[in-house]
Amino acid sequence: MYMNSKKTPRVVLIVGKSNSGKTTLMEKLIRELSSRGFHVGSVKHTHHNLNFDKKGKDSWRHKNAGAVASLIVTDTKVALVKEDTRPDEEKFFHYLGDTDLILAEGFKTLSLPKIEVFRKNSPHEAPLCLEDPNLVAFVTDTDIRPGKKNCFGLEDINSLADFLEHHFLASFSKKSPHQARALNG
Repeated sequence: MYMNSKKTPRVVLIVGKSNSGKTTLMEKLIRELSSRGFHVGSVKHTHHNLNFDKKGKDSWRHKNAGAVASLIVTDTKVALVKEDTRPDEEKFFHYLGDTDLILAEGFKTLSLPKIEVFRKNSPHEAPLCLEDPNLVAFVTDTDIRPGKKNCFGLEDINSLADFLEHHFLASFSKKSPHQARALNG
């Protein structure tokens, strides 16, 4: 059984404007890093008020009766409904602390390492984070190259995963890049 009881996962934010390809990049990176043997947690930021507890459902009734949290459990999944007003970063570590890496989509204002996605067919004129000191990589199909930052093409997932493995996952594995994949593949 996998347990990450000794090391705190690193967090990398995947940022970009609306419809820039953040979700697609997250999906590809999670698939690639998972195939290399890493345990990746994901977080999606939303400005919408999500309410999983529908009026009349059992979990809603429990919460309405005064439960401070309601855990819904199946044979293979859990869902937790709980008020949590802590800062976002604290929530990441509290709920996903048993992973090797947390990829978080959005949260562009947090002072954490960021990978920005920017596409040429985007309705937006310019990237968001070119001047952000937390920008560690830029993923694009344009000619924009932000200073000395690492740049990757939209489909250059293996190289971007190598970058993440080298810079953010090295403490979780003594294996060189791709060895985890060879062992699991």
